[in-house]
Amino acid sequence: MNVVPRITVVGSINMDLVVQCQRIPQAGETILARSASEICGGKGANQAVAAALAGASVSLVGRVGRDAFRDRLLNNLRVQNVDITHVRTDDHVSSGLAVISVEESGQNAITVVPGANGRVTASDVRDAESVIRSSDLLMLQLEIPIDAVMEAIRIARQCGVRVMLDPAPAPNRNSRKSSIADQSSNPEKRTDFWDDDLLTVDFLCPNESEAADLVGHGVDDLVQAEAAARTLHARGAANVAITMGDRGVMVFSEGRATMIPAFQVSAVDTTAAGDAFAGAFAVAWAEAGCQTANIVDAVQFASAAGALAACTHGAQPSMATRDRIEELWRTR
Repeated sequence: MNVVPRITVVGSINMDLVVQCQRIPQAGETILARSASEICGGKGANQAVAAALAGASVSLVGRVGRDAFRDRLLNNLRVQNVDITHVRTDDHVSSGLAVISVEESGQNAITVVPGANGRVTASDVRDAESVIRSSDLLMLQLEIPIDAVMEAIRIARQCGVRVMLDPAPAPNRNSRKSSIADQSSNPEKRTDFWDDDLLTVDFLCPNESEAADLVGHGVDDLVQAEAAARTLHARGAANVAITMGDRGVMVFSEGRATMIPAFQVSAVDTTAAGDAFAGAFAVAWAEAGCQTANIVDAVQFASAAGALAACTHGAQPSMATRDRIEELWRTR
């Protein structure tokens, strides 16, 4: 690699309260957990850290609250070599918080309190326009208000920067609203997420649940996954990758569907596997000049990163270095 790719992430920054339990409780049920810990997270921050560890120069745009978590969140990003010049401190709300229940199988259930993430604005994004314009790739998710996401897409399109969207967390299928931050913090500004203008990105990477919400039908097997990927492409996404856990990744690119098998590992916590996948993919694709012909190779690399993340507890602590990703990647 001769040139370090430049990646900008516009997204959330959370403190994760991770609860280890034998199984995730059902509605109305109380169970005893084995342990609890506070770990730096948030999809935007997770993906920024994953991309930095995989070899990119990364800038993050977002907000934290002026609270007890602020310094820990920002210092952690600095240590991981993520530029936080455009992370603002909001005096009026707390930092974002995610409560994550992880069962013995490694599966999880997550509840997010957006906090400062719900106050990221289009103005915040415009203030970071020079950073976006100088990037090779822009990474987005949906834990911040939709206005900020759309402004980032607008700027990137205007200057020819490739855009990658992880449509997570998916809006409730019944409410059909925009981002989780819009649903909880800005009810008067709710926007229909299914506006296809938002899906008109260079790379869309939902998991199977999010893909099902987007297309309105189940994504329970490879046939349904391919159909969903083709639908999302028809609605505007140039390239689509649907992550399907230990079954692998369904990729639709250049008119062809390709199933990439997963790396076989012993998963203990899948919380940030998708974010690890996204960050590593962004680096591999940017290094290849964001050429469509290199999508499958980049997904292979990203799959190794996602598999490694599932082998370690916590979000950002589970992100693998480039050397570790390449070591697993080369086994295929």
